Amino acid sequence: MNEDPKNIWKKSGKGAGWFRAWLIVLAATFFIVLFVTLLIPGGPRSLLDWLPAVVFLLVVSLVIATVLVGLWAFIRWLNCWRNFKRFLFGLACFVTLIALFYAEEDWRGKHDWENFKREWEAKGEKFDFKNFVPPPVSDDQNFAIAPVFDTTDKLSSRKWRQEHRNPHLGIGGDQREWDTNLVDRLAMIFVNYEDLPTNGTGNCLMAKTSDLRAWQMYYRALAIKTNEFPVPPEPRSPAQDVLLALSKFAPAIEELRAASRRPESRFPLDYDDADTGEILLPHFATLKRCSQVLQLRALAELQAGESDKALADVKLALRLAEAIHSEPFIISQLVRMAILHLTMQPIYEGLAGHKWSDAQLTELDAELAKLDFLADYEFSVRGERAAHIKVIAWLAQKRSRCGEFFSLMGGDTGNLRDMMTMYLMPKGWFYQNDIVLAQMHQQWNLPMVDATQQTISPEMAKKNIPEWSGHPTPFNFFARLLAPALGSYAQKTAYAQNAVNLARVAIALERYRLAHGDHPESLDALTPQFIAKLPHDIINGQPLHYRRAGDGQFILYSVGWNETDDGGEVGLKKDGAVDINKGDWVWRYPAK
Repeated sequence: MNEDPKNIWKKSGKGAGWFRAWLIVLAATFFIVLFVTLLIPGGPRSLLDWLPAVVFLLVVSLVIATVLVGLWAFIRWLNCWRNFKRFLFGLACFVTLIALFYAEEDWRGKHDWENFKREWEAKGEKFDFKNFVPPPVSDDQNFAIAPVFDTTDKLSSRKWRQEHRNPHLGIGGDQREWDTNLVDRLAMIFVNYEDLPTNGTGNCLMAKTSDLRAWQMYYRALAIKTNEFPVPPEPRSPAQDVLLALSKFAPAIEELRAASRRPESRFPLDYDDADTGEILLPHFATLKRCSQVLQLRALAELQAGESDKALADVKLALRLAEAIHSEPFIISQLVRMAILHLTMQPIYEGLAGHKWSDAQLTELDAELAKLDFLADYEFSVRGERAAHIKVIAWLAQKRSRCGEFFSLMGGDTGNLRDMMTMYLMPKGWFYQNDIVLAQMHQQWNLPMVDATQQTISPEMAKKNIPEWSGHPTPFNFFARLLAPALGSYAQKTAYAQNAVNLARVAIALERYRLAHGDHPESLDALTPQFIAKLPHDIINGQPLHYRRAGDGQFILYSVGWNETDDGGEVGLKKDGAVDINKGDWVWRYPAK
């Protein structure tokens, strides 16, 4: 005997019955949406405004009504036991297919990544972050753990922060959050940046020297409101007043100088963190602040005729840059470059004013000759690659942090597709991201720079950025986020090394002038007496451009990132700042 499946719902009519139900729901939905629209302030008022509004409301109502009726029909259909068993079977099949898909993609991704690593490790490449962590250094040889760095080193430790958190203060950037008795002797806040003296510090990129009168006025005006910096009762020379104001930092600087005699440097960073992006790096701000004070102090010392002290401060600033030389992060190298550019100003002004002796110039050249940012580029790119591979592995286990990382690296957090893909994609796709990221480094980032030949290819940088940061796929999330920054890193590396090269040649030119009374007709006259080997233009491998100008001046330059000889003209932005994408990279002195 055939019996219809029992159902707690009564059978409904077909065809016209469902259509009537849909019309009723549509009408009810339309009037509800319309009523809500009328309550919205500033809604449509005229007939012309209402016509498109009604069309829009009708479309919205059609969608809502269709979804509601369809959902109701599905629920009625599901309440039949036979249909419910069919639904369960279909759902089980679907879940099984999904599970098989994830299992296959996980296996394929890991298999492809292991094969890729095996191939490149046989060629000498390394992908484990542990291979790039600087080796331990004995305490008595380690500049970075000298007592003067005590506060900085403590703030580098997440464990120390957790143990010393001040329960009475909320989360923030103030060091008091961790310990109200914490005193940072290297917190050298020498200026309120909102009141930064205009033209106080020069710009060697634009052939401008510093105006210490602006700093003198700044510190004297500040003394009216606070006694933070010492000032004399009556103004003296600008250099003397600036040196007096900065004398409050003298004890810390001398302690820093004594510590700098230690031959090694390794800051106690939490390299073992599962997420390398979480490693705390407070020493960057400390080193940069100190280098800013040393820059201003060296400029004042030069103007006060104390070139020996200025040389000592310049060498100390370069030692600060060298202190993070072994760190396997691109950001570490960028901080080094920032310190270099700060330190270059007193070197430049001492040369422009003929304030350095031949012996001092020889010392400066020896210090600058140690800097090889192109070799550091290769090391840091490989270290960064290993760090990101470690982060990707961590994110594969901590999917909830994907959005945070995506936002941190500059991703569009409003891109729901990308965000959901990162949350839901198989673990194997994280391995595929490892492969694409490693391929980007092998095929683009590393070949851009030839440390052996000392050249960098702007053409390769510009050509490959669109390729690696273009069409999004589930396999290139990380490569796409990192490509623009990595392209600019090569440019900043080229600019920093070019600054070193131009400074060394300018030093040799000044030594030649001291010996012969004028600059040479050609750079060839500088070797080997005044410089062992002339550096070439790292953009094209050709000789640097040089010509003598009037009044004992000269122009020395590289063709720059545009790879075009612009005759020694500097590229400028609309606001008057230097644009290193345009024009030449120039070393010249202010007109007399």
